[in-house]
Amino acid sequence: MANFIPAGDGGHTGWRAAAQKIGGNLAGMVIPNIGAFIAWGLLTALFIPTGWLPNEELSSMVGPMIVNLLPILIGYTGGRMVHGQRGAVIGSVATVGVIVGASIPMFLGAMLIGPLAAWILKKIDAVLDPVTPPGFEMLIGNFSLGISGLLMAILGFVGIGPVVNTFSDTLGAGVKALVDTGLLPLASILIEPAKILFLNNAINYGVLAPLGVAQVEEAGKSIMFMLESNPGPGLGILVAVWLAAGSKVLRGSAPGAIVIHFLGGIHEIYFPYVLMKPILVLAAIAGGATGVATFLVTGVGVVATPAPGSIFAYLAVTPPGNHFGVLLGILLSATVSFLVAFVILKASKDGDDDLEAAKAKSKSMKTGGAE
Repeated sequence: MANFIPAGDGGHTGWRAAAQKIGGNLAGMVIPNIGAFIAWGLLTALFIPTGWLPNEELSSMVGPMIVNLLPILIGYTGGRMVHGQRGAVIGSVATVGVIVGASIPMFLGAMLIGPLAAWILKKIDAVLDPVTPPGFEMLIGNFSLGISGLLMAILGFVGIGPVVNTFSDTLGAGVKALVDTGLLPLASILIEPAKILFLNNAINYGVLAPLGVAQVEEAGKSIMFMLESNPGPGLGILVAVWLAAGSKVLRGSAPGAIVIHFLGGIHEIYFPYVLMKPILVLAAIAGGATGVATFLVTGVGVVATPAPGSIFAYLAVTPPGNHFGVLLGILLSATVSFLVAFVILKASKDGDDDLEAAKAKSKSMKTGGAE
């Protein structure tokens, strides 16, 4: 069973390690439920009025799934990570409070209250279990869960739900301002370096996915799901390494990495190549910004997070009429990333290409073991 990622030790408890811990915990709550998100995304793509097979009756499931089912699954999973099955139950109960106390899908609220409720119950159990008389375990256990679950649901309703609602509205206003001013591509300046530092989960699941879900409810698609998951920038870098790197070892490893990255959707495969030559992050930023700009100009979006970020996942969650713009954005982002990376690699052949050292550094950074 997955557990919350422990904090780094000694001198490795800096901001990045903390952010990686948060991102890992967010991913731990969302990734086990990606199948449910895909089911909702496919339901949306198929049966809403603008979908492939418009059907009013079947599309009536879209709202309940996104408002109720998915947040409860996240709260359940977060609670289970902290305190097993009892944590899962109280996490689900508490999540209902934040759902009812807000006017938007409560993914972030569920991520907060599910683990919190489970942690509180864990502390309560630690106090009650040693003093519970034999034969009364079930009675006291059920009532302690029920009472604490009720109180946590009330807290979610009057506190966490409204706060997260306000926070999401503020973020949404900021993103809308970037969209209205045509500056959304600048988000790549933050997102692409964050991916290399393994902070992508915190950004993707904590910020972009909730905003994307809200947009899908209104417009049937969202560009938010595409800001971090676009495989184009990584693809361009890997192709450039294949064609321009000085080391034969690097060139030989790139084709396999391309398959894993672009077809398998495992973006972490290209991070060591960037860590080996950190200036390659400029290629990722240029490619990412190009992709976002293309998505904006063509007015496209997808209906759910493409997870993993594979080209196949993208095609599966792209609604009718959006495939050209989505594929064009991925292609152009890969092209620009390739061109920038190719120039950088050709200009900086210095014989220091050590992929194994870069992989070790990448693994250390992912676990919070390097500053």
